Amino acid sequence: MNPTKLDHIAYWVAERDPIADFLTAHLGMHVIERTDKFTLLGSDARRGKVTFFEANGPRDRGALMHVALRVSDLDAALAGLPDGLDVERPRAGEAYFDVAAEGVRLGLVEAETDVDYDLDHVALLSRAPEDIVGAYTSLGFAPAAPNAAGAPRVEVGGAFVEFHPGEPGVPERPLLNHLAVLVESADEHIAAAHDLGIEIDDVVDAPNTYAVFLWGPEHVRIEYVEHKPTFSLH
Repeated sequence: MNPTKLDHIAYWVAERDPIADFLTAHLGMHVIERTDKFTLLGSDARRGKVTFFEANGPRDRGALMHVALRVSDLDAALAGLPDGLDVERPRAGEAYFDVAAEGVRLGLVEAETDVDYDLDHVALLSRAPEDIVGAYTSLGFAPAAPNAAGAPRVEVGGAFVEFHPGEPGVPERPLLNHLAVLVESADEHIAAAHDLGIEIDDVVDAPNTYAVFLWGPEHVRIEYVEHKPTFSLH
């Protein structure tokens, strides 16, 4: 398995439009695609994105702690947030805040980037953060140094998945729909999943993408998505 980048993080939410409005007004994103089922947003369609699928609420946070976006100037990014927002600053160069009552928690991380508001990392709860790194490397993620707080991490295309001690559970209505990584060939990853004995949840052949969804560690769903030649989102 050989993913090339963290393509998007997908949520299940009951009210997607207020969240999309916040991201477009305050976090440098635009609506890339909106259908009757989901809204896809990002600052650049070919970089890290977020997707919100409509679903019945309330949603259970489950394994998902937060998703963090990378910015070149944290103070400038924070100045663009609305007044009165409760912003947590646990370490220099980081800030975290909730954008919806449904548990959507986002972060901003100051780091070198040629595209502001690209994905920096997704933070997951794990029963065994140190041990789960090996499970993710078998899925094509690369080992990475721990974050500034010492949380174990893996990396794909310069973005990270980090693991924090906690109980992810197996919620009936999870907030996290899936993590998506970009690959050259979805068919090759379908074959690799069969060889490795990894459970395939679904295969989706869409107009612009072809993807296989696998069940990863601790019931986190991972999409390996191939962009077709017709891929032309803006």
